[in-house]
Amino acid sequence: MTISKDKVVSVIYELKTDLSGEIIEKAVTETPLTYLCGAGQMLEKFEEKLMGLKVGDSFDFKLDTEEAYGEASEEAVIDLPKNIFEVNGEFDSEVIAEGNVVPMQDNSGRRMNGIVLEVTDAIIKMDFNHPLAGDALFFKGEVIEVRDASEEEMKEAYAPQGGCDSGSCDDGGCGSGCGC
Repeated sequence: MTISKDKVVSVIYELKTDLSGEIIEKAVTETPLTYLCGAGQMLEKFEEKLMGLKVGDSFDFKLDTEEAYGEASEEAVIDLPKNIFEVNGEFDSEVIAEGNVVPMQDNSGRRMNGIVLEVTDAIIKMDFNHPLAGDALFFKGEVIEVRDASEEEMKEAYAPQGGCDSGSCDDGGCGSGCGC
């Protein structure tokens, strides 16, 4: 079976940001990277490079900056009102502290991580650039599993990740469990 859309793929690999540099990420046999091909879980060019491979095939390729996470963008560094980080009227200064990575969600329900750059009395400056923005990525590894996805895996991979596009949030909710 070869890697194609809607196949569950497991790979082991080493990732570097330059050919001679240190390994910055590693997936091993005990904890491989597993994803549903074509579901938008992986970088598009990463999936393209693996398309057509089968179990036992090795890979060794580079993704240029624009094929990976792009260049770092000033637009991804934003000021947020400090009060949005309050829970029950309390601000947690241990969690929202300079240098910490904080999981967040955008207006569409997409999850992302932000790095706290600065904390003031009124604002929190956060950087939502991917940590590897501006870097080329060098992958070297092997395909260890390719199989058909179960119905449950397909539903989970293609299910909305939060938020609501039904337009009915103001009239009692959409009933989809999105929280509106």
